[in-house]
Amino acid sequence: MSTLINATIQSYKAKIEELVKDLHGLTIRIGHEELAQTVSDLRNRIHEPFMFVIVGEVKSGKSSFINALLATGREITKVAPQPMTDTIQQILYGEDEQTIVVNPHLKKIMLPVEILREIAIVDTPGTNTIIAHHQEITESFIPASDLIVFVFEAKNPYRQSAWDFFDFIHADWLKKVIFVLQQKDLMPEEDLAVNLNGVREYAQKKGIPEPQIYAVSAKAEQEGDLEASGFGPLREYIHKNITGGQAPFLKLMNNVTTSRNIGDRIAKGLADRKTQWEADTAFREDIHLTLIEHENRAFKQVNMLVENLLAGYDRITRQKGEALNEGLSFFSLLKRSFTAIFSRSTSVKEWLNDLAASLEQELNDELREKLTGSVEDLADSIQQMAKVVDLKIRNSRTILRDDHDLFSDIAEKRINVLRELQDAFAQFINSADNFADTNLFPDKSSISPNIATGSGLAVVGLILSAVTSGAVFDITGGVLTAVGLIFAGATASVKRRKVIGGYETEVSKGRNRIELDVTEKLRSYISHLKNKIEANFWRFDSMLEQEAVAIAGIEKDYIEIAARMTQLEQELSKGQVGK
Repeated sequence: MSTLINATIQSYKAKIEELVKDLHGLTIRIGHEELAQTVSDLRNRIHEPFMFVIVGEVKSGKSSFINALLATGREITKVAPQPMTDTIQQILYGEDEQTIVVNPHLKKIMLPVEILREIAIVDTPGTNTIIAHHQEITESFIPASDLIVFVFEAKNPYRQSAWDFFDFIHADWLKKVIFVLQQKDLMPEEDLAVNLNGVREYAQKKGIPEPQIYAVSAKAEQEGDLEASGFGPLREYIHKNITGGQAPFLKLMNNVTTSRNIGDRIAKGLADRKTQWEADTAFREDIHLTLIEHENRAFKQVNMLVENLLAGYDRITRQKGEALNEGLSFFSLLKRSFTAIFSRSTSVKEWLNDLAASLEQELNDELREKLTGSVEDLADSIQQMAKVVDLKIRNSRTILRDDHDLFSDIAEKRINVLRELQDAFAQFINSADNFADTNLFPDKSSISPNIATGSGLAVVGLILSAVTSGAVFDITGGVLTAVGLIFAGATASVKRRKVIGGYETEVSKGRNRIELDVTEKLRSYISHLKNKIEANFWRFDSMLEQEAVAIAGIEKDYIEIAARMTQLEQELSKGQVGK
């Protein structure tokens, strides 16, 4: 039967070792060196015996307690008035007694002591010691432990540093803890009872409903007063719950529990990281939609601007067309008395010149008036596009902070990318060059001095005015030139229909060009600016893409590892091992 149990335990150890190996790979992938080292230590200790880790403050009597528990009749761990420079002593079973120095902070003591066949004891420096590295090394040993024996000085078990360390053990790693009040021989029974009850209340407040608490005297134990020493009930607890055949099973359970604890930390950290990515993705989508919204709004204003221009253009050209039609009709009907009719007024040529001049004057005045207000409104809309984006960048939501438990490096990278985006965009909106589209002004000399020397968003109105005025008056100039040529060629022999038809054709061409060219130029400028604003986000977008891939990969690996953990937990909870 024992052979069968042994084989089952070895089988589960192999499964757990494979699980911890994959968990170690996941911590490396995450890039968290401390957690990776913790899992590496756990993996290295899977095949070690059930591990007691003895913790407590300096002068709490830990070393004396260990010597009494081992009952070798001699001092295994040194009892000294000052904190020892030896950091951690791992006491293991060995046929031959020897001490192996693993590194400056860890040594292994091998002893042929029977109890060490089933358990290993780790003696740690005081949790409040001032010697460099002691506490951090002690903390690194906690995750791989199977039972924490928290040793208090019986006279004062209330020191804050000790209970702070307990919080680390219990809250962070959910380790099983028993409490030992050492040096009970130095206290009256009634005072000891008060302190025992005080520790019980502390432990219950911190989440242990039925704490195991033992008051002992290492001095009495070593002097042979076994009844007064209090070690009897403690040894009975150890035998019943650990050394009486339960140690291998408990060791397996503790390894899975610790792995689960690490996995839960990864899951929680990953959830924070994913939430930040989702918030950043939503922020980026909001920026994109905001730009589209403002682009469409600006497009509508362009349409209104062009409609206003065309309304003015149509009114003036229609009035002049009607005058032309009326004048030429009169000329046609009375051509036989041509000289008589115009003798008191003007010649046909002069009349047409006057008509062309008035067309030019009224058309230019009308279009300039239409442009003034419309361009200002459009410029304000385009400026708002950049200002709203700038405000959104500065108010982006930070969830993953640079002090995050697992992903502080990712948080810092994101903060740096966001800070660079804020700075770059501030520079972007303050630079006039970013708003002077080279497609609109291929030759910079064509830009007015005010635009060339302007700054940032302030030049938008000037640019729009230059673009629209240039386009509109280039077009109307062409129309007026063509009309002038038609009028110049008009004589008594020229047919009325041909003159009017030529006028209407040129006016129609001009109208179409205003509608198409001005619309195209302005829409092109707005879209170009929108795209330039979006281009500021290239590093942020790249970060989001990288995060999506990284999060998906970590999540996939974690889900697979967590499923195996659950399977092992279910199998072990059924008591398939160690029964």
